[in-house]
Amino acid sequence: MRIARVLQFLGILFLNVLLTSQALRHHKFVVRDAPFTRLCSTKNILTVNGQFPGPTLYVTKGETIIVDVYNRANYNITIHWHGVNQPRYPWSDGPEYITQCPIQPGGTFTQKVIFSEEEGTLWWHAHSDWSRATVHGAIVVKPAAGNTYPFPKPDREVPIILGEWWKQDVVKVFDDLVTTGGDAAISDSYLINGQPGDLHPCSSNDTFKLKVEHGNTYLLRMINAAMQDLLFFAIANHQLTIVGTDGSYVKPFTVEYITISPGQTMDVLLHANQPLDRYYMAAKAYSSALRVVFDNTTTTAIVEYKGKHIPSYSWTPHMPSLPSFNDINSSVNIISQMRSLADEPHPINVPMNITTNLFYTVSINSLPCPNGSICKGPRGNLFAASMNNISFQLPSKNNVNSILQAYYNNISGVFTENFPDVPPQLFDFTGSNLSTFLRTPSVDTEVKLLEYGSTVELVIQGTNLLAGTEHPMHLHGHSFYVVGWGFGNYNKEKDPLKYNLVDPPYQNTVAVPKNGWVAIRFQTKNPGVWFMHCHLERHASWGMAMTFIVKNGNNPQQQMLPPPPDMPRCY
Repeated sequence: MRIARVLQFLGILFLNVLLTSQALRHHKFVVRDAPFTRLCSTKNILTVNGQFPGPTLYVTKGETIIVDVYNRANYNITIHWHGVNQPRYPWSDGPEYITQCPIQPGGTFTQKVIFSEEEGTLWWHAHSDWSRATVHGAIVVKPAAGNTYPFPKPDREVPIILGEWWKQDVVKVFDDLVTTGGDAAISDSYLINGQPGDLHPCSSNDTFKLKVEHGNTYLLRMINAAMQDLLFFAIANHQLTIVGTDGSYVKPFTVEYITISPGQTMDVLLHANQPLDRYYMAAKAYSSALRVVFDNTTTTAIVEYKGKHIPSYSWTPHMPSLPSFNDINSSVNIISQMRSLADEPHPINVPMNITTNLFYTVSINSLPCPNGSICKGPRGNLFAASMNNISFQLPSKNNVNSILQAYYNNISGVFTENFPDVPPQLFDFTGSNLSTFLRTPSVDTEVKLLEYGSTVELVIQGTNLLAGTEHPMHLHGHSFYVVGWGFGNYNKEKDPLKYNLVDPPYQNTVAVPKNGWVAIRFQTKNPGVWFMHCHLERHASWGMAMTFIVKNGNNPQQQMLPPPPDMPRCY
């Protein structure tokens, strides 16, 4: 009788697993080269399914999907699901050598993507070298069945992906950055939905056009997939109403323009309430660092009203007014107004009793030029970047384990657990003429261990070493509440008194203002290995990153799930 019951139980279990597996929707991502023409020249770029930008994924809140990734390119690749917390399952998170070894050319990896609390706009992108310049796309997370948007249903939803284009091969841009120790070559244009816009040569015919009906409302699902800069964005003669960010809703507020950092998403309502005409939507860089060259072009698309009274196509659309490239006050127009909905259908849970206080600096640094080399960084040295004066080094590519695999299998020699809670040296972080000896960081693969269920407050402090500038910081595996921000040095006595603990925004990416700070709070409810890094790609490549390891809890439901059988191997 007991054997029969066991067999019956196993049969039911097998059937449930089979049904669950069959119920999961599958998507196929084939990573391959494809020719694309921009700015009068053609080159091969890395794509997913031959599309640029890549395909949009549509999911429902709480859904789990399977994405089968086939690498048919000549380069290693990984795919990250940006803003998807992947509860208990870091194996599909994507950053190379952090949670997985890259998918080799000719290889495949079946990635399980687990959605939980997220709702709104997220995105996916490559997370290996600089491949994300062209390997990226939108994720639209719809409300769960029986639920609706917390705003009137729009007449149409449109992904608006801001990107960046180099005429030269992006692989060469990255290789030059690494081998010379200098800054990266600036891009040749920004993009809206893969197109530079008709202010650029050879671009008029393919400029993205959004055709609208007067009186209708459009939900723009904004994504900044650019590599190097925060961007100002506006639509001529139209106001924009922000209703969400990073897969979470906010109290609606209306602006003339938005500032959006690389890695960040926003849900924006456009009300088509202007005279029948053609209007530019436009984006350009916000770049406040002194003596740093940047792409100062403007990318455009066209909002075109349907109707009989549209002017001739030779009529130039109205152009929006955007802030100056270095307008620091305008750069914080969004962070200063963001508030979570914090209502009954959309509750929040801001940690109040903090068990772990962390204070991390983010800096641009330099390292000595190796003997016999010619380096193009500051004063003939190498550019570097750091968090708490440690420039993060990926595990050696000759290693056979990522940090996650080494941690899970208790393998030593891949990382050390000594990432400090505070900077090794305190100084006037945002002061002028800082001592040159402060510029040189250590270079290590350090992690910070956190107990399951910890309530964390992390203050991220920008510094003025070499170049004070913004740093859009992204945390994998957890969203966080942005409870405070400011310019200058953080004051631990005064600044917490100004925290918003009532309805702070819930984000996964936040821009630290130039020579300023942000304070975030989160609870470590997701065991695993989770990367944190600047989403300005050159800063991440220089080492502005670190890794959290959230330990398992005592309950089986508080512990990491086992790895899939087809984890890519390091060779």
